[in-house]
Amino acid sequence: MNKKDVIAFFDKLAPSWDAEMIRSEETVARILNIAGITQGVRVLDVACGTGVLIPDYLQRGAAQVTGVDISAGMIEQAKRKFDDPRVSLLCADIETVQLEQPFDRCVLYNAFPHFPDPERLLSALAGALVQGGRLTVAHGMSREKINAHHTGSARPVSLGLMEAQELAALFDRYFAVDAVVSDERMYAVSGVKR
Repeated sequence: MNKKDVIAFFDKLAPSWDAEMIRSEETVARILNIAGITQGVRVLDVACGTGVLIPDYLQRGAAQVTGVDISAGMIEQAKRKFDDPRVSLLCADIETVQLEQPFDRCVLYNAFPHFPDPERLLSALAGALVQGGRLTVAHGMSREKINAHHTGSARPVSLGLMEAQELAALFDRYFAVDAVVSDERMYAVSGVKR
């Protein structure tokens, strides 16, 4: 899997992304609770796509949301939806972009299998957080459903979703993990930067 293929895949899907979105409000609320999205936090939304979680962050009182996605098509769709001084959107590679400031929370929602080097990604995300900041990697479906879904057209741009305990072990270098969920409704691993 290479990043150019990932960009092309998501650029093609961007115009219809929101219409195809399957979402459980209960699951999203649970993920945001795990992620510690509360009043006044600065949120880095990694692989933000069209900004599907941005309204949720703002509703919970986030002071600032920065969405970063490698797909120009996804960022273009997001920019059409958000005209709010609290929201910044960047088309960039999160592993190499220079961010202006560290964040309190970092959320990677429904995108983890599309990063070719999970360890390099976690290192970059740790660097984007303040000391004591929280990283949450989550999916609004079970691991089994995500992996089944990614056997279709997404197969060339997905590594598949690893076991939650395996991801928690990767987190351990940078984060004190305090939430590991992998059930029939969702997947989440979250921890606080050491």
